[in-house]
Amino acid sequence: MTDTTHEFTPTNYFLEPGYIYIAVEPTVISTVLGSCVSVSIYDRRRKVGGMNHFLYPTAEHDSEATAIFGDAATLNLIRMMIQDGSKRKDLEAQIIGGSYNSDISPTDMGRRNIMTARRILTRQRVHVVSEDVGGTLGRKVVFHTTSNEVAILKVEKLRHSDWYPYEGHRE
Repeated sequence: MTDTTHEFTPTNYFLEPGYIYIAVEPTVISTVLGSCVSVSIYDRRRKVGGMNHFLYPTAEHDSEATAIFGDAATLNLIRMMIQDGSKRKDLEAQIIGGSYNSDISPTDMGRRNIMTARRILTRQRVHVVSEDVGGTLGRKVVFHTTSNEVAILKVEKLRHSDWYPYEGHRE
């Protein structure tokens, strides 16, 4: 008798700021966030997901709207999921990030990023199932695209060596 069950080893993908990733195979997406925000979107029916990582809430001009901006990144993530075969009614989202450290910036960009993600998801009728947002700590995030599981490690300081591929001394 042949075993027809398969255990897949997921691909690892590091999501850099200003990018969107839609998984075509089981993937563990990781990223590091300070004031930036990531939105993960999961299709409950198809068991697939994707994620964005944006730095700013909105572009001043439509011609400048790229994935570094929350409105463009979140709208495009939703569109990409639908183009890949998802139905809007099957999508659910998680919002992560948006911390604020007044020692680094006089502006609470994190709060504005969070509000943009919430606004776009509400307008697009994508249900938000969880949030881990705000505060003063950075986050290391791991999202499993086939199970919708997210692991978040909150840290005082995000070091250059926290970025994948890990380099240098990691004390």
